[in-house]
Amino acid sequence: MFHLSPQTFASKAAHYASLAEQARHLIAGEPDLIANAANFSALVFHSLPDLNWAGFYLFDGTELVVGPFQGKPACIRIAIGSGVCGTAAQTRQTQVVQDVNQFDGHIPCDSASQSEIVVPLVRADGSLLGVWDVDSPVTGRFDEDDRVGMEALCKVFMDQPGAGRTP
Repeated sequence: MFHLSPQTFASKAAHYASLAEQARHLIAGEPDLIANAANFSALVFHSLPDLNWAGFYLFDGTELVVGPFQGKPACIRIAIGSGVCGTAAQTRQTQVVQDVNQFDGHIPCDSASQSEIVVPLVRADGSLLGVWDVDSPVTGRFDEDDRVGMEALCKVFMDQPGAGRTP
């Protein structure tokens, strides 16, 4: 059984390093993508402060479709190139948005969300698995430390057998 306990960290980097290690142990040996995505979402959502949504949008070959997540109900489908998630998927670059109200084309699934970070999930062969999306009700919640930390977490996720392989 996995146990999540509150901890205090000296820095965001230390917190993300601990989360990456917890994620590695949580998904180790489990080949099912959906099971790992569900547990990964719960781990991050319940471990980082000031989040109101954390989860996956998976690429179905045409568009992004909501996958496992924690938070309020979300938009089900997002076109590649639309909103923060679609932009991350199209550019294959992490998007850190300090104020979603200033992002041209932002898709407001939850009006409480004020900032967002989205990491594209790209397989070793260059194909798109989807995106990892995290929202906060706090403007300016995400910074460079969060970008580095979220990208490291996503690397752990993509290293598990169910994510890295092309279906």
